[in-house]
Amino acid sequence: MGFYDDGQFRSAKNRGPGSSSLLRWIAVVVVSAVIGSATTLAAVPMMIQANVIQAPAVSNPNLENMSYHNLQPVSVQINDAIVQAVKKVRPSVVGVVNYQMLPNGGVGTYTLQEEGVGSGVIFSPKGYIVTNYHVVQGASKVEVVILKKYHVYAKVVGYDPYTDLAVLKVPSTYIQPQDVAQFGNSATLQAGEPAIAIGNPAGLDFADSVTTGVISATQRTMPVIDEATGNVIGEQTELQTDAAINPGNSGGPLCNILGQVIGINNSKIVAHGFEGMGFAIPINEVRTIIDQILTTGHAIHAAIGVEGESLSAVPAEYQPNVPVDYGVWIVKVVSPEAKAGGLQHGDVIVAVDSHKVTGITSLRSILWKYYRPGQNVTITVYRDQQKLNLTVKLGELPPPTNPSSSSSQNPGMQGSPGGSSINPFDPFGAGN
Repeated sequence: MGFYDDGQFRSAKNRGPGSSSLLRWIAVVVVSAVIGSATTLAAVPMMIQANVIQAPAVSNPNLENMSYHNLQPVSVQINDAIVQAVKKVRPSVVGVVNYQMLPNGGVGTYTLQEEGVGSGVIFSPKGYIVTNYHVVQGASKVEVVILKKYHVYAKVVGYDPYTDLAVLKVPSTYIQPQDVAQFGNSATLQAGEPAIAIGNPAGLDFADSVTTGVISATQRTMPVIDEATGNVIGEQTELQTDAAINPGNSGGPLCNILGQVIGINNSKIVAHGFEGMGFAIPINEVRTIIDQILTTGHAIHAAIGVEGESLSAVPAEYQPNVPVDYGVWIVKVVSPEAKAGGLQHGDVIVAVDSHKVTGITSLRSILWKYYRPGQNVTITVYRDQQKLNLTVKLGELPPPTNPSSSSSQNPGMQGSPGGSSINPFDPFGAGN
């Protein structure tokens, strides 16, 4: 079987003697007929206009206005599902501006400056907004831009670096019922469904930009990276889309054709040669983290109660004598529950129940995806050449620290030029 690069289909059937001249004759007849018909069609209207010949009578009165010189331009109103979905969601999309105390050019002096702009989604008439943690990370103040006209300082209610989510709050007086987004169900999504992204790519000058595509995949395991350090701090399952996601879209909504938010955009692949590979946190996961933040002030993640390192990252001189090349090497046993379960320094964790542990990121992902604090799990470890199954009660990962409180990373962050204190998480008062 062959394919031809000129696009023609070539028959393999053999032609008999004399067939070539017969085909030429047929071709001449056909071409002559086509040329004659085309000439007649072009000439008749001109002859009618010049009164050389008379136009034939029209027997059907409904066709009287159908001559070629009576054609009128057609006006088509575009009113499709995507337009309606965008109209429904757009009022809930806000700009999120991260202000930080940054060097102003003088020696040891800092001023409050805009560090970056992202997006967010209003999800409650009480003024609650969800965005990405990395959009507000390190902020001294957070400003929210509502409907492209209200600039309001926001309180950071809570955040979770491990899922890259944060919840903000603005006074409810700025929020109307029609400004609140409707959440969909990310568990029912299928590859190929339409996807609509709305946000502020390249900042507020391009506010409420709309891009469209499809859901490319529903179960992509993506790393969660701490932007301050560049370290991978976890993994999570995300939606993949080819709707354009650009810097500034972070924290904005990925929507379905009904105008429901099905994900929160947070990343894309930017390597050379790649395009159309954006990612969003599924809205069902977002719901869970939002509920936890509103209830406790932080997200809730299970933890074994040890400090460890991926076995593959342990220097050669410290490598334990175990029959595997994967897992988590325990550096220190921290919690009473982990000690009571029998875990020891130097053990290599290779499984939690039936889930294989390949490294520290794998261990975190397993614990956060399948378990809650207080559950008992079977931890499989190698202690030298011995394989052990230990029962451990899970604890809770400590809440993250204030993202703007590290003066070593950003000196002077807690003070304004005038010396007054800046409260980055409650600039307008907790009662609003």
